[in-house]
Amino acid sequence: MNAICPLPGSFRDPAGRVYDVDGQIFRTIEASFSPEFEFVKSTELLQKLIVDHRLLPFERVEANDVPRFSRETNYVLRVPRLRFVSYPYEWSFSALKTAALLHLEIQLTALEFGVTLTDASAFNIQFHGARPVFIDHLSFRRYRPGEIWTGHRQFCEQFLNPLLLRSFFGVPYNAWYRGTQEGIQARDLSRILKWRHYLCWNVATHVVLQSFFQRSVQNHNLELAKESLPTNALAPGAFRRILKKLHSWISKLMPADTEKTVWQEYTKSHSYSSEEIEHKQRFVSEFVRRERPKLIWDLGCNTGDYCAAALQAGAEYAVGFDNDHGSLELAFARSREQNLAFQALFFDAANPSPNQGWREQERYGLQVRASADAILALAFVHHLAISRNIPLEQLLGWIIGMAPRGVIEFVPKNDPMAKTLLRHREDIFLDYTRESFLSYLEPVAKITGTEIVSSTGRFLVAYERRSKS
Repeated sequence: MNAICPLPGSFRDPAGRVYDVDGQIFRTIEASFSPEFEFVKSTELLQKLIVDHRLLPFERVEANDVPRFSRETNYVLRVPRLRFVSYPYEWSFSALKTAALLHLEIQLTALEFGVTLTDASAFNIQFHGARPVFIDHLSFRRYRPGEIWTGHRQFCEQFLNPLLLRSFFGVPYNAWYRGTQEGIQARDLSRILKWRHYLCWNVATHVVLQSFFQRSVQNHNLELAKESLPTNALAPGAFRRILKKLHSWISKLMPADTEKTVWQEYTKSHSYSSEEIEHKQRFVSEFVRRERPKLIWDLGCNTGDYCAAALQAGAEYAVGFDNDHGSLELAFARSREQNLAFQALFFDAANPSPNQGWREQERYGLQVRASADAILALAFVHHLAISRNIPLEQLLGWIIGMAPRGVIEFVPKNDPMAKTLLRHREDIFLDYTRESFLSYLEPVAKITGTEIVSSTGRFLVAYERRSKS
């Protein structure tokens, strides 16, 4: 039997690899790391974290019960398949903050069991709805009293510094983070700090000092084994105090750009009447009850109204995408407060996350990560077609290519929202008409339902993708 290759993004950890075998996810543990895993497992830390819903559960699988993997392994673990894999550069401020706090809480709990984390990668955390969960079972190892915090620099770059960029300056970190994939280095953040920031002890410790070490190593003026905290012994009590102070500081961070965004207020400022809103929600709910999608995507989810309606109508999991940070904060808060199976992610539809990283396979683009059963594109098409000059035919083909069925809304030019987009520009969109919209749909999709939902002529189309002949 031929060996099965690991997932391309799991190459970094020599302790083990991750495999996708017929839809099941397995994590292997190499012989070199087995003693550490056995020690950590014997402390019952992992079981506590699983019971607390902070760690992805796992079960050991006998080697002869699974196909042969490409390396010799001592243990094979089977873990649940995640509903949707997201990356830190797609998270809202609140989501990244919640993930950072979870990482610190897990580290503090681990120390109680004589265990520590080998790294501090934000990619080791995923979300179910708005609830974060740690997924890397091989990040745990025996704690050696007096050792420095080896994950300090990584925690700052992948959690703390992006949060500070938004908290200090109101600048979203998403594009910067996506461009580097490793977060934001202290030496880069320190260049834009104001003098008032230097008066903060936390900034001095976790940004300025980090920046000094990085510059020193780069200039070969100082040799350090770790570009992190000094290498002298760090007492367990001091380690805990660092973690607790960081937790307290991060828990109080808030975005500096607190003014309301245009689309954050959309649910109050749109051109629908209450009756028209009910028609739209009823159409979406009937579509979901008829199709029963396990995974539904909502392009331009805003604060999550229709994701919530889809879940109530029977969808199992909803992922909403939007590029308005104010809307995403409200969507995340809704999901957390109502404990919804709804995940809201930052998404620029004209520039979606691509395949990238090592060999362009370490981090997958949107459509490679999962296949939606159904899609909602409500009050979405006119933004891409008019604001971003995306040809209508291409746009519809792209949407329909994402899922075999869905609901798309067409907003005519006489609608107040479309007029707003056209207010300060020439109307060059000659094919942006209802007739063209339907003619572009016809070759690629079968229309299974329509409904006009506003007095301005907005209308919804339910579709089923045509099979390729």
